[in-house]
Amino acid sequence: MRINVLADCLRTIVNAERRGKKQVLIRPSSKIILKFLRVMQKHGYIGEFEVVDDHRSRKIVIELNGRINKCGAISPRYDLQLGDFEKWTSQILPSRQFGFLVLTTTYGIMDHEEARKKHTGGKILGFFY
Repeated sequence: MRINVLADCLRTIVNAERRGKKQVLIRPSSKIILKFLRVMQKHGYIGEFEVVDDHRSRKIVIELNGRINKCGAISPRYDLQLGDFEKWTSQILPSRQFGFLVLTTTYGIMDHEEARKKHTGGKILGFFY
């Protein structure tokens, strides 16, 4: 029985990245995982990914490009207001220059910089750098 599908997915990605793999297979799939991966892909941390429908819970094949140092899910999903971004980024990310927190907001799933531009808060899902 899986408790947190997103945490399992991100842990699998980090393990495959550390082993030097070029591809990784993620199962099961969810909408949150797909949107989290799109944010990572937008910033160039992963390559293309493909959803394979196996008539069960779907699988995702991700092309890795060796840029991920660490990524993870944050549980429980704490509420983040606009003023709290600085505190959380300094606690979780190694530097101000790189790395992203991923939030779920009323405007969808996005990184903390995009949420700051849209002037909105949300719940924290995870991070990557």
